[in-house]
Amino acid sequence: MKKLLRNTLRSSFVQRAVGFLAAEYLRLVWRTNTFTFDPPDVYDIVEPQIPAIFAFWHGQHFLTPFIKNKDSYRAKVLISRHRDGEFNAIAVERLGIGLIRGSGDHGGAFHRKGGVGAFREMVHTLQDGCNVALTADVPKRSRVAGLGIIMLARESGRPIMPFAMATSRFIRLKNWDRTTINLPFGRGALVGIKEIHVPPDADAATMEALRLELEETLNEATRRAYAKLGRPGPQDG
Repeated sequence: MKKLLRNTLRSSFVQRAVGFLAAEYLRLVWRTNTFTFDPPDVYDIVEPQIPAIFAFWHGQHFLTPFIKNKDSYRAKVLISRHRDGEFNAIAVERLGIGLIRGSGDHGGAFHRKGGVGAFREMVHTLQDGCNVALTADVPKRSRVAGLGIIMLARESGRPIMPFAMATSRFIRLKNWDRTTINLPFGRGALVGIKEIHVPPDADAATMEALRLELEETLNEATRRAYAKLGRPGPQDG
């Protein structure tokens, strides 16, 4: 039975169907939640910094494709090559976001799971004027930012834009990243506190300090987003 289920989930037809349904569900959630922005002029602040590296926490990522509010904004997102990533890849493409496939192995071991190629593609994508979006967590370690995204900012010379999105209605799973499934017909909040710049000559100590700053900024943005909606954040239980 397990083998049958596994083979079914690996089926191209099933993956495309699930990806399609997921994208349309998220579109419904976005359209039926009334969002507020913190700061209110967040897009005016971000636009001069484009292309940028948009960072968010794993498990809080489902609505992030909708930060792209203009057709002229180009963006690609890093998605794992793991079979579970296929559903996400199909959904993201349907929502108008490009793909970079590979591991973001945030410990710096980019040779694993296609990481070297993915890192190079992210650098080239930014050089081409296209934004890059990716989760900041170390794999399987929720709310711990890795060095990979700091390395990307140092190599590309582009700023990191940490942000958080939340909705007042959601289901939260009891897994490693406290995955939050956003629900329709409520309120939403998008919070972006500040950008983080990594000098091209940043040494190990500077990079570690900036890694901690990114971690703290993402945690604060997440806390603010849920507080605006009067709901507990994933770190609150």
